[in-house]
Amino acid sequence: VQLLASGGGLVHPGGSLRLSCVYSGFNLATYAIGWFRQAPGKPREGVSCITSSARKKYFVESVKGRFTVSSENAKNTVYLHMDSLEPEDTGVYYCAHAWGEGCPAPFYSDKYYSNWGQGTQVTVSS
Repeated sequence: VQLLASGGGLVHPGGSLRLSCVYSGFNLATYAIGWFRQAPGKPREGVSCITSSARKKYFVESVKGRFTVSSENAKNTVYLHMDSLEPEDTGVYYCAHAWGEGCPAPFYSDKYYSNWGQGTQVTVSS
């Protein structure tokens, strides 16, 4: 299993970014992809999760209404769309894979994800 996250960068507050997670090596029908972030000096935080069918999506409270998650199965890619970015959204963003048909419970616990991408830096600053 391999995951590759990309799309990070420097953006002003209120701006938008779209992160991509390209995955390979597992059956599309039985997976969940989670997005996590880690700010300097802080523990890793679960941000979102999407099931393989894309029927279920989960978000941490702090990003609800600002972030959305989608998948494009033909490209083996999951996207994290981030709007109205705030300085508090700064961090390294990771995508991670969990075996099973749904997102782990709770989706924001990193112990349930067995495979991780390398991370992409998002910096929100004026």
